Amino acid sequence: MGIEIERKFTVKTAPEGLEQFPVHEIEQGYLNVNPAIRVRRQDDRYIMTYKGEKSRIEGEIGQVEYNMPLDEKSYEHMAAKADGIVIRKKRYLVPLNSDAFSDEYLGKHPEIAKMIGEGKIKIELDVFSNPADIGMLAEVEFPDEESAKNYNMASWFDEDVTGDIRYSNAQMSRGK
Repeated sequence: MGIEIERKFTVKTAPEGLEQFPVHEIEQGYLNVNPAIRVRRQDDRYIMTYKGEKSRIEGEIGQVEYNMPLDEKSYEHMAAKADGIVIRKKRYLVPLNSDAFSDEYLGKHPEIAKMIGEGKIKIELDVFSNPADIGMLAEVEFPDEESAKNYNMASWFDEDVTGDIRYSNAQMSRGK
């Protein structure tokens, strides 16, 4: 079990040189939306994920998440039973923007600066394709809520849509 702490953003335009960044081909379907039970193929890995409800404490953005490995046959069997559409997207792993945190914040939190330097905090840019061709969304996953709250979004982001159910992949799989 883990806690997923992330912020999600709409995107004005893709960053320059997108093709130079690592990319994953992702296909995912939802067996249930709330709580989210998802099966995913990422490249040649297969995973079933349970995502619990968002934290009920005001201002907290964490969410319980369990990941369990699957084999290809099990994935195919469950994906065929998905409610709604199966989402397809390319996920680009983009380095975190250089102005993500103030120098003051990084000075007080050297562990965050170290994680950034090691590439452990990055932007995941999802480029969706049919049937959920909604364009692009970016997510940044953080080690704790304090760093999530202190993050300054990249200049190529548009709007912070963290917590907006319309941008949940589970909701998008329902075609809404």
